[in-house]
Formats: sequence, structure tokens, C-alpha cells
Amino acid sequence: MFSRPKPVLPGLTLSLGLSVVYLSLIVLLPAIMLVLKAAEITWNELLFYFTDPRLIASFKVTFLAAALASIIDGIVGLLLAWILVRYEFRGRKFIDTLIDLPFALPTAVAGLTLSALFAANGWIGQWLAPLGITISYSFYGIILAMMFTSLPFVVRTIQPVLEDFSPEYEEAAVSLGANRAQIFYRIVWPHIFPAFLLGIGLAFVRSLGEFGAVIFIAGNMPYSTEVVSLMVFTYIGEYNYVAASTVALSILIVSLVFLLLIQLLQKYYQLPKSRSMP
Repeated sequence: MFSRPKPVLPGLTLSLGLSVVYLSLIVLLPAIMLVLKAAEITWNELLFYFTDPRLIASFKVTFLAAALASIIDGIVGLLLAWILVRYEFRGRKFIDTLIDLPFALPTAVAGLTLSALFAANGWIGQWLAPLGITISYSFYGIILAMMFTSLPFVVRTIQPVLEDFSPEYEEAAVSLGANRAQIFYRIVWPHIFPAFLLGIGLAFVRSLGEFGAVIFIAGNMPYSTEVVSLMVFTYIGEYNYVAASTVALSILIVSLVFLLLIQLLQKYYQLPKSRSMP
């Protein structure tokens, strides 16, 4: 019989216990309190709030902006990950570090900065205004803010997968006469697609709950540039904690369901690989 390998961490029981306690206090307890508070709502109140045209409009704005931002982030993030992994050039490490800037920068600061840059008199906005393109205080500003805060999720999800991909497969394909397009779509793309899918999913979920970066650039106009997180904040300002908890819980449920679907799709696309292995 084989002996059980020794755990890497000393005191496995203690480490596991501390991890569970920490996870419970930071993640599970707030989620439970959110559910309990939302459970206080009556059916009539639930129907009233979720048929409110203003709240419905905010859901439409949020989901559409998050979807567009995550798709654009998927394309840009894939290109950035590919460049950082496959090419050596001056300034590569600086760009690699810059990818994590949205993680370190407070979202409110990011929103103020983007708003100033893309305003009609801003450094970038002054060149777009004559073309009739308005970013700050518009729907496009919401997309931009969501793109900024969620881009690292795509890059950091795809990058390690590309780094682990052996170039021997591409060399073998070249020796068999495959061109670059065939190599990418038939060899590289199936390998990185699950990570690409996960990155887009994480970006979408992150964008759904974005608040700080969005409110400073969106303009927060009812029915046009209001997001769901702002509606939650509005309910809290009105001391309507039940409505705020209910709307927040709906976003949480959508996020969890979406992440579950992403996990199922990942397993579906990874299944043929596991079957093909001896």
C-alpha cells in the first residue's frame, strides 16, 4: 500500500479550520444576511419593485453594458495575453504590470480619471467631441468603465494557459503543412477557449456589480444611464434596506448562475481532451 503524502502546509487541521472560518466570515455570513433581509419582502412589494420601469431600465442598461464590455475585453484581453506571452520587446514588463492597475486603483478614482479624460474638454474627449462622439456621461462611458475594471480578469485567465501551451504542437503542425490560421483555430484556440470563456464570464460578473467607476462617468440619468448598483445605493439612501437587499440578491443569483453555466461549458469543452488521453 502507498503511504499518504505529507501535507505541504503544517497543521492541516488548523489551516483548514482557519480557512473555513475566514471564508464564512467574509463570504458566507454577508450572503446569509443578504438573503435573510431580502426574505422580509412581501409578494406585493416584490411585484411593485420589479415592475418599476426605472428599475427595469437600469437592469437593461447594466446587462447590455456588461455584455458589450466583457466581449470587447475578451478580444482585447486575448490580444494582450498573446503579445505578452509570445513576444519579447522593450516595455513588456511594464505593460504586464500595468494590466493589474485596475486591481490596485480604487474604482472611484478610476471613474473620476476616466470622466476627466473623456469629457468634452478632456485630453481625449476634446478630439472625440468634434466627431460627435460622447463618452463621459453617456452609455458608452458605462461600457468604458466596466472594460477598465474587468480587463485584468480576461488577461490573467488566458495568460497562464498560453504560457503552459507547448510550442511542439505548433511545430508539428507546421511540418505537416498547416498555415498560421489553421494552427491557431485548430490547435491553439481549442486549448485556450475554456480559459477565454472563463475570462469573459468573470469580466461579465464583475461588470454587473460595478459601482464606483461607473457612477462618476455615467451621468446617472434615470431610464438611460442608471445601473442596478446605483439603484441599490438609492434604496439604501431612502432607508429601504429590504428593496436594496432584494435587488442586490437578484444580481448575486444571476452572477452565481452565470458562473455555474461557465463551469459547465468549460467541462463540456475539456471532456473531449480527457477522453483522447491514453
